[in-house]
Amino acid sequence: MDKVRKREGVRMVNIPMEREVSLLKDLRSLIALFFFFRKEKPDILHCNTPKGSLLALLAGLFAGVPNRIYLVTGLRYQGTTGFFRFILKTMERISCFCATQVIPEGHGVLHTLHADHITNKRLRVLHYGNINGIDTSYFSRKCLEENFRSALGFTDDDFVFIFVGRIVRDKGMNELAEAMKKLISEKRSKQVKLLLVGSFEKGNPLYGDNEDFLRNSEHVKFVGWQEDVRPYLAAADALVFPSYREGFPNVPIQAGALDIPCIVTNINGCNEIIKDNLNGKIIRAPYAQQGKRDSLMENALYETMKWFIEHPEEVKRMGRNARGMITSRYEQKDVWKEILNLYLELVGLNNN
Repeated sequence: MDKVRKREGVRMVNIPMEREVSLLKDLRSLIALFFFFRKEKPDILHCNTPKGSLLALLAGLFAGVPNRIYLVTGLRYQGTTGFFRFILKTMERISCFCATQVIPEGHGVLHTLHADHITNKRLRVLHYGNINGIDTSYFSRKCLEENFRSALGFTDDDFVFIFVGRIVRDKGMNELAEAMKKLISEKRSKQVKLLLVGSFEKGNPLYGDNEDFLRNSEHVKFVGWQEDVRPYLAAADALVFPSYREGFPNVPIQAGALDIPCIVTNINGCNEIIKDNLNGKIIRAPYAQQGKRDSLMENALYETMKWFIEHPEEVKRMGRNARGMITSRYEQKDVWKEILNLYLELVGLNNN
């Protein structure tokens, strides 16, 4: 955060918050936010992320902040069950109630907020969706070294899939590991490889030997978390992103800007970025309950990855389509302009 503060030239105030529920610490954070808002008297409060938004919007309501924006970037209750799901949905309902403007990150999130009776407020999506857009001049092959793929140890005889993100169950990593095992067992002219960019989480382990496979298989190149993912994306032939739930993910947008077609699940955000057979393929949405993996989605993922390997010209065609589709919809300056227009509208300056 300090790096961002210096780069953007803004003032930053630290107010401690816990990501998980901690009643005493949450109360302290709520009180600190309340007094901070009373002191600063902001015209606009802009929140996102579930826990931080809940506390800030409650404090903003009590402190009398006139314009309170809740940017809904994802719905954490999706994929949960029972009492925990009820608690998470209740948190979302309270956040939406406290906000004067509820802005879903995409049309899928908008539909879900109404369908699940989280709020009955009028909702709108800014531009084509996404929280920040993408700098397409930065995410461009013109900025990158051409020999990075070979430096990673891949050859022209390899078909390289890439995954970027948290290596956890909810990102479909068990299904991806099982699909890779099937593909590896088959003989073909192209060797299938997986480039894995991200980090494992101890609190969200994979099933069976899948973590060991993803860390140690000779067909998987695990490079850990990377601050700059561009050269890794550009080194791959396709992105595979079998996530269980998203708001409006950045990784498929970043891949598309680098001419990389994507395999995604039919979930919020992903099915707005990817148009089936144009800039990638959409497979069935996962239906995995806690403690189980989705065998039907796993098979769909395997079949689609196999199709990618066997149809290289179609993969190249979808890659050629990808960048134009991203630049026309998710250019960062266009997204920023829409957010600025919202701010100006709220404070009555939109005509100036």
